[in-house]
Amino acid sequence: MEKTRADQAQPIVKGYFASIFARDPAARSWFDIATLYPGVHALALHRIAHGLWRHGWRWAAQAVARLSRFLTGIEIHPGARIGRRFFIDHGLGVVIGETAEVGDDCTLYQGVTLGGTSWQREKRHPTLGNNVVVGAGAKVLGPITVGDGARIGSNSVVVKDVPAGATVVGIPGRVVVKRGVRERSRAALAQRIGFEAYGQAAQMPDPVAQAIDRVLDHLEGVDRRIEQLCEELRQAGVPLSALLEEGTERGDGGVAGDGVTASRSDSGRTIVD
Repeated sequence: MEKTRADQAQPIVKGYFASIFARDPAARSWFDIATLYPGVHALALHRIAHGLWRHGWRWAAQAVARLSRFLTGIEIHPGARIGRRFFIDHGLGVVIGETAEVGDDCTLYQGVTLGGTSWQREKRHPTLGNNVVVGAGAKVLGPITVGDGARIGSNSVVVKDVPAGATVVGIPGRVVVKRGVRERSRAALAQRIGFEAYGQAAQMPDPVAQAIDRVLDHLEGVDRRIEQLCEELRQAGVPLSALLEEGTERGDGGVAGDGVTASRSDSGRTIVD
């Protein structure tokens, strides 16, 4: 029987270590993970404490949890329910409350709190779905639900439900709009004119990035109007190449103004007098 249990545990342990390698590029070997990672130690001790808690050995469970906090700097209440392949990276200052529930393949970073907002003996801590990532210093408070695949930014304070696949940032936490047709066209235009980095602004509401997004939206509209105008001129039989050459020869860029003279310098720039 013991051999059977060991055989069953072996692929589970291997899968857990493999998941850590996938999420932590600093991981060098299985031995390093097993001996040097406080998040791994805290989870192992929590499994023991949670088993004692479920069997009614409440004092012993609390004692193991306190030992874990002393050794790792991570506090997980023995009543918390933790899924498979749970990983706490760095770990110092992480607090997980009694009625918290964490799904499979979740990742927490240092300083994260899964806390309660009530003193009542009821469900008062958050529930995290599968594949959730909570950034350093974030606070997820109350009996809320964080959907599968959600991302919570560092130092955010989340007190409302988070839909699956969403990214939450800020205090209080707010859901960042997912990328749609406008965001994709904006990113393509940004990449074309050299502002590719700002094309990611929808993922992080930075005011400068938002301002550049508005400029990109305007440029996109101008491009569409120019293309539409050129198409109408072609359909009307206007030779666009001849028109542009005529405007260059006149020195007015092909545009007439009321009392305004436009000319081109040798460098090709338009100068307005």
